[in-house]
Amino acid sequence: MRIPPPRSSIEDTGRPLPDPPPLPAQPAPVPPVLEHKVLKSLLGAWALTACSAEEAAAVELHLGSCGACADEALRLRDAVGLLHPEESLDLDPGLRSRVLAGCLDRRPPRIPVPDWAAPYDAETARLDALLQDFGNGEWHAPVRLKWYEDDRAVSRRTTVAGVIAYLLTVDGLIATALGLDDPLPESARAALTGASPAERTEAYWNASRFPLTRAVRLPWREQSHTVIRTVSFAGGGAAELAVPYGEFPLPLRDSMLDRAFECWVHAGDIADAVDYPYKPPAPRHLNGMIDLAARMLPGALAERRRAGLAAPAKELVAAGAPGRSLRLEVEGHGGGEWLIPLDSPGAVATADHEVAHVALDGVEFCRLAAGHVPPEDAAAGQDGDREAIRDMLSAAASLSRM
Repeated sequence: MRIPPPRSSIEDTGRPLPDPPPLPAQPAPVPPVLEHKVLKSLLGAWALTACSAEEAAAVELHLGSCGACADEALRLRDAVGLLHPEESLDLDPGLRSRVLAGCLDRRPPRIPVPDWAAPYDAETARLDALLQDFGNGEWHAPVRLKWYEDDRAVSRRTTVAGVIAYLLTVDGLIATALGLDDPLPESARAALTGASPAERTEAYWNASRFPLTRAVRLPWREQSHTVIRTVSFAGGGAAELAVPYGEFPLPLRDSMLDRAFECWVHAGDIADAVDYPYKPPAPRHLNGMIDLAARMLPGALAERRRAGLAAPAKELVAAGAPGRSLRLEVEGHGGGEWLIPLDSPGAVATADHEVAHVALDGVEFCRLAAGHVPPEDAAAGQDGDREAIRDMLSAAASLSRM
């Protein structure tokens, strides 16, 4: 028996393909005859496109002759549009500030939150909103804290709950400076007087007999509320109150900015751990954080120079005299320009003595100051003294800590 060869496809012959058979004509839906009250009850389903074809035809025929139902149908269609927004479900970080500003324009607060405490207020609220729907498993998701130490990247593994415990203990530096309770266990407080943020955090972690859980959220949030309420009642006189950070103090207004910055950075670490997007702060608040880092750069650069990690000063000048300067240009929302003295923290930075220019994106600069990117990968634009640029970028990374 001979098996016939396979037939060739018409597509391989080069001849035109035959026209497809015509689709059968679909009869137009015949609208059923329905009472007015039934048609009115169908408007919601029609707006959601949940009616059958016959019911939709009956409703649309009715809308041409009933003005009241037509107005109601239009209102329902607009409402459905609000139920299905095309934009991201994540709220704009500046939305809270705008809503509060609108409310306060109508009724000013009897005791307002100081402007320098507003970034901390906003960032703790944003992080709390991220945490509120976390399940038990997400609180134990691994998170790696990163920072720079002695010109090398360092990291520490913890969990989401561990990060909140870190924020709780370091925010406790502000709390104790304001006369509030220290979140550290009572047995460890005396031994940790004047301790660094890292030492306080390790003590809190080690004091827990069991892995930290979601229970740490409540004391952290209560403490942040109490801090905000206390500085609001204290008024502007508390802005210069010294907050000890172990080896150095910060005035309260700068310390609140520092804590807002840390809250945002570690909220991003938490969001990365659970694979959730997290946006930067509102531009006005981001600008304050960048300004704080820029003001700390001369001191950080001098400290690195004393430790032999930066090039020696080239032009020592008296305090208050103009000296070599670097222009730091931060682009994007919350950015600006800062002139950084290079050879002495006490020198005055001026455009006439500018020897280098660095341009970075705002979020990228903050990631550099948080120790999340290497200094050599941070700057988008560089011009001038390469050694000064390298020292400044390394000084920015050295601002990071656990």
